[in-house]
Amino acid sequence: MMVKETSLGRELSRCGVSRRALLKFAAAAASSLALPPGMAQAIADGLSKARRQSLIWLSFQDCTGCLESLTRSSAPGIEQLIFDFVSLDYQETLMAAAGTAAEAVLQRTVAENRGQYLLAIDGSVPVADNGVYSMVGGRANTAMLRELAQGAAAVLSIGTCAAYGGIPKAAPNPTGAKGIPELLEGKPHVNIPGCPPIPEVLTGVLVNFLSFGKLPDCDALGRPLAYYGTTIHDQCYRRAMYDQGKFAHSFDDEGARQGWCLFELGCKGPTTRNACASLKWNGGTSFPIQSGHGCLGCSEPDFWDKGSFYTSLSGGEGPPWAAVGAAAATGVGIGGAAA
Repeated sequence: MMVKETSLGRELSRCGVSRRALLKFAAAAASSLALPPGMAQAIADGLSKARRQSLIWLSFQDCTGCLESLTRSSAPGIEQLIFDFVSLDYQETLMAAAGTAAEAVLQRTVAENRGQYLLAIDGSVPVADNGVYSMVGGRANTAMLRELAQGAAAVLSIGTCAAYGGIPKAAPNPTGAKGIPELLEGKPHVNIPGCPPIPEVLTGVLVNFLSFGKLPDCDALGRPLAYYGTTIHDQCYRRAMYDQGKFAHSFDDEGARQGWCLFELGCKGPTTRNACASLKWNGGTSFPIQSGHGCLGCSEPDFWDKGSFYTSLSGGEGPPWAAVGAAAATGVGIGGAAA
């Protein structure tokens, strides 16, 4: 028996979500996506009319950490209902089917939704030795990407490995790992980097696509500007300590206990663009710097090959001072004067 097609608005209503609650969520989504407040009405209307979106999720050369992050959620809210509304038609880790049955589901989904499905990928693509280092159903990742991207409405690279090659691409890169964008041509695409990425960022991208039928505006690295438009340093609650020249010199000194800046302990916040300091993790509970550890810079390309995570950006490893910006130099200058 065929299931009657329903809209997201009807589904939310069935779950007890009022129009007022949807408008409040739309206002928050507009703010999250750096859109004018007046766009909240358009987002609410777009979501109400949206039909179930087919999503194919492929896992290539990965550790499954991205999927683990995105399936961990706090108390169900509209965000979770929207994510649940998306029809996750293929994801080999989560689906009940396996082997031939799973591959049949994939082929049927592609045939029935050609030109309309979203293709999400976590993990890098190994290209050395004809891609034999990562295969699914007897096919190399390179072949699957080429075939499935062709029929997708848009491609989402989930996590740093998919976006830039990540840890598999780190030197000496024996598998020839590459990020998805290096192998795509002429297809709408968005990078959602992070090791792992923040779940709410994927929700924001889905909201934008469901509401307006397109991906959000992105920076030069293909990342949504709304979430990767500023550095973690610029949003960090320890920024005031940085500007005052108050730095922890070890993880157990008095400065660390007082919540001073972790720059001298290797924090890469000044050169890392992500929303960790604003959205945080686990339902807004915390993020690495708040937990007492410096940023690793995991949402930036080649973060694994930029030297020790515990060497300051001023210590000869990582980007030059020009990349850190005038504010960083000023902060360290004040710190020297204070010392």
